[in-house]
Amino acid sequence: MYTDNEILFPHYAIPALRNTRGAKWQQLIDRISNKEETCVEVIALMSVMIELNGCLPCETDSYRAMRGCTACARQTLRRFKGSDEELISAYEASLDKFRELDFAIDDR
Repeated sequence: MYTDNEILFPHYAIPALRNTRGAKWQQLIDRISNKEETCVEVIALMSVMIELNGCLPCETDSYRAMRGCTACARQTLRRFKGSDEELISAYEASLDKFRELDFAIDDR
C-alpha cells in the first residue's frame, strides 16, 4: 500500500525533479544529480525541497506520504507559483547558509 517515503526529502528523488520546471532548473538538477548526498550543494537543495514540500509535518499515513516523496516533490514543484529564478535563488541562499556553517562533509 505504501510507496517509498522518508522522514525528510531523500537524495534519490533529486533526478526525478529534472523535468518539473524550465531550463535553468534542469541545469541545476543535472549539476547536482551525480553528487554524493553529503555534498553541500545536495544538502542545500534537499533543504529547499524539505521547506517547499512541508516534509517536517508530513505523516506516514497521509495521502502525500502514501504517494511517496518523489511524487510529492514533483507535484509541489509543478504547483509552485514562483519562477525558476526564485527557486534557484532559494537554493543559492540555502547553499550560502550551509557553506557559512561549514556544514558539508564533502564539498565536491
